[in-house]
Amino acid sequence: MSVAVQQADFDAGAEIAALSAGRADVGAVASFVGLVRADKADDAAALAGTVRAMTLEHYPGMTEQALEEIVAEAGRRWSLLAVRVIHRVGRLLPGDRIVFVGVASAHRGDAFAACEFIMDYLKTRAPFWKKEETPAGGRWVDARESDDAAAQRWSGVEKEA
Repeated sequence: MSVAVQQADFDAGAEIAALSAGRADVGAVASFVGLVRADKADDAAALAGTVRAMTLEHYPGMTEQALEEIVAEAGRRWSLLAVRVIHRVGRLLPGDRIVFVGVASAHRGDAFAACEFIMDYLKTRAPFWKKEETPAGGRWVDARESDDAAAQRWSGVEKEA
């Protein structure tokens, strides 16, 4: 189980391969890669909201600890063999990779659920701050109710038999 907060890009294929390398007990690997999205629009008013770049900030040490706690919680809920979380910081452009979550397990259900859980908790419990650059200027990104709702659905969810 490992987490990294870094400016450097990552190779999702290499990260996925590493989750099961040399292991005969892995039966499933689930992964998620998040990208910077430029909200494309057809009208001029909406175009002002197009993201030209995004800067992610964090508190070193605190952020890694929060990610490790999220991974540990996933490990308590599901039978996991390996987990890798990478979250980038710094200035990123549309199309750049922001986050990687990879989970290896003996069974697909645990891998899928843990991957989704980690991503949902990452969006709501990890201390990152995002500032978008748009044609209208910079703006800090507020938390979304939809992200809170996604994380809330895991309340009380334990591993299924």
